[in-house]
Amino acid sequence: MAAQTLAEMAVEVLTTADGRAKTALGRRHAAAWFAARAAGAPLPIGQAQPPLRPARPAKPDLLPPRDVPRRRPGSEAGRIALLHAVGHIELNAVDLHWDIIARFTHHPMPPGFYDDWVKAADEEAKHFNLICDCLEAMGSHYGALPAHAGMWRAAEDTAEDLLGRLAVVPMVLEARGLDVTPGMIEVFRKAGATGAVAALETIYAEEVGHVAYGSKWFNWLCGREGRDPKDVFHDLVRRYFHGSLKPPFNAEKRAEAGLPPDFYWPLVDGPEADAEQGAE
Repeated sequence: MAAQTLAEMAVEVLTTADGRAKTALGRRHAAAWFAARAAGAPLPIGQAQPPLRPARPAKPDLLPPRDVPRRRPGSEAGRIALLHAVGHIELNAVDLHWDIIARFTHHPMPPGFYDDWVKAADEEAKHFNLICDCLEAMGSHYGALPAHAGMWRAAEDTAEDLLGRLAVVPMVLEARGLDVTPGMIEVFRKAGATGAVAALETIYAEEVGHVAYGSKWFNWLCGREGRDPKDVFHDLVRRYFHGSLKPPFNAEKRAEAGLPPDFYWPLVDGPEADAEQGAE
């Protein structure tokens, strides 16, 4: 029996509904991919037809963003709600990374492209499970609270545009995580929640690499096509991202991930953008 192709593995993850089962399967597939690479017998990339939307568990209930209850992290219930929201983001990130592997195989890309996104998907699976462990230690679980229904919109909007996917998902949405995670870590540190602090610090450290993968392959594709990455980024974010970018930005971590200020500041609307331009 022929080994599964990487694209087939990706679709298998995308069509698994339960979060713990999805991430366990993804981690097994990632281990198989890297073991084959290390043995000098890489698995074929192949081709497959990913679903437009990944399979999801029956819970949590998915609500429009305006209907998701506000999180007030000063209470234990508020901190549980905050972690639940992070878990929802991480589960979507697992699917986003397996989706980019399966959906764009018609683009000729170097093996390193797949190495990066398999590694990112594997790390996102670890992140989801870390957050689930924290929730369960606090007497809750993923699915206990409603969650944001719009998390997959960026994937649907960029389903036929690899550059657009790289621009919006790792270089905008995941980069936003670099901006907000330090504040979340401080919330849990003040509450003495050492398990949540450790989980969020792991996520924060590894998300820099995911943004960097996006930046690396975005710039690589622009170079192959002879296009200016900054101009292309601005055009694609304005096309696919609904809303403007909002400071404050974690300039140090963004720069570490290959995102210089002239990529994101021009996409800010309002007085913050005017102040930044006046300072230049």
